[in-house]
Amino acid sequence: MISNINTVHEIINEMREGKGLPKFDSFHKDLDLRNDLGFDSFDLAELTVRIEDAIKIDVFSNGIITSLGQVYSMINEDN
Repeated sequence: MISNINTVHEIINEMREGKGLPKFDSFHKDLDLRNDLGFDSFDLAELTVRIEDAIKIDVFSNGIITSLGQVYSMINEDN
């Protein structure tokens, strides 16, 4: 079984590929969703939907988040 964090990494890389951006080989909590991952507001909306579909967690339920570490925190709070 793939962990929720690995699922998020896969979703991010799929989205980056769809934008013509290279995949990330490694992820860390300090990655900024906009500046480091190259996501705009539409991408963040898609990310929210894809994470919720895959692991049933709305990572933006408490408001705007900006870093991958905040996504990790939301996943861990719901587990």
